[in-house]
Amino acid sequence: MTRKNLFVLPFVLALSGLVVAPAQAQGRDDQGEARKEMKAGNVLSLREIERRVLPQMRGSEYLGPAYDATARAYRLKFIRDGRVSYVDVDARTGRIINRSR
Repeated sequence: MTRKNLFVLPFVLALSGLVVAPAQAQGRDDQGEARKEMKAGNVLSLREIERRVLPQMRGSEYLGPAYDATARAYRLKFIRDGRVSYVDVDARTGRIINRSR
């Protein structure tokens, strides 16, 4: 393989989707960690978290969750009147720990 090909190869792989971006890989790792922690009884399920938080967010459209394995917290994303907000929830207790507006 020529030196030019070695330089171009990472770009070709990235464009073809064969290389997973670090943020995407971290997201998958955190999802797996959430599942493992939930099965072990260390954290609440996402459905339980949503059951507790969504009624408090009436008038907002729920866009989806993210899980932070390090903090053991879910971040729920909402939009209302064109403004995005986040609700951070302790995955162990279901307690809201932060709201951004």
